[in-house]
Amino acid sequence: MLLPETLKLHDQGQFEFHYIYFLPWKDQMAGSLLAHGGKVVCIKANNNVQLMLKVPAVMSYVKEHGIQIIHGHLPWAGILARLVGRLANTPVIYTEHNKQERYHVATRKMNLATLNWNTCIVSVSKDVEESIRKHKRGLNARLETVLNGVNVSHFSPGQFNGKDIRNALGIPMEAPVIGTVAVFRFQKRLDLWIELAKEIITNIPEAHFIIVGDGPLNSQLLEKTKQLKLNERIHFTGLQTEIRPYLAGFDMYMMTSVFEGLPIALLEAMSCGCPVVSTKAGGIKEVIRDKVDGLLCEVDEPEKLVEMACDLIRNKEKREDLALQARRRIISVFSMENMVAKLEKLYKELI
Repeated sequence: MLLPETLKLHDQGQFEFHYIYFLPWKDQMAGSLLAHGGKVVCIKANNNVQLMLKVPAVMSYVKEHGIQIIHGHLPWAGILARLVGRLANTPVIYTEHNKQERYHVATRKMNLATLNWNTCIVSVSKDVEESIRKHKRGLNARLETVLNGVNVSHFSPGQFNGKDIRNALGIPMEAPVIGTVAVFRFQKRLDLWIELAKEIITNIPEAHFIIVGDGPLNSQLLEKTKQLKLNERIHFTGLQTEIRPYLAGFDMYMMTSVFEGLPIALLEAMSCGCPVVSTKAGGIKEVIRDKVDGLLCEVDEPEKLVEMACDLIRNKEKREDLALQARRRIISVFSMENMVAKLEKLYKELI
């Protein structure tokens, strides 16, 4: 939901925003973008090969609507944006959300081969910036780090009653609840997250868990939950465009990722006052200062999350202190207002 959230804050008196997406079934953001003043079109493509064949269609759209800057997200859409930019003589910004070594080899090679066709590359964290510099020798394109941000007014504590979600999911009011929001992909290690939930229940028998999201590994994760006999303790909500009521129901936010860029869901959870236990994957360690804004462990030591989570469940004062510090951290460094101001500055410079 990064795009509709930034659109709410952009100066639409100076800029007009058009959004092109390609996978017809990935239309969850379209309604929100339209509601907040964006113009949205789907140019249908079912895979990366079909995507590359849409260059003429995107070029036609760019010329018809007088587009002055193209801003691409994700590698294959970014490659298409660069091709269109070169052919239409239009500046291209590409936001890199992940480390290069985490992409499929074909995706990485194509992404790196065309990276210098960008007018400007935006990395979402210093970790991502370092990965680009490491893998792209002879980088000529301008590279800027613009930290992901969150709308701290929209994502703030006290807007929703956490009891409502507990009632809806059949969770006892007094039960501690640990949650996460994620796309069901391997880098999130949600299978491990489920295993750790089992260990936490061994120590805190009344604990419940909520996983908000969906993705390619949905069936495997549901089967894993069934195998561990956790169906009544782990609650899958599916994809939700409004996650604030769920965050209000969490006593703690837990992440087990093996790698990350700078996860928006984490920033939103912290802005809503969720205390966090997580691995130090990617940009997470740029957001959270261990034992100040949250609790961290090494990526290859995820079992430590069990001890950290159990400790926080038993220590309400510590939970509340970390929640307060998490909120302060987001306001001071990771507000979406800062992010939008930096992006608009880039847009003006390139125009």
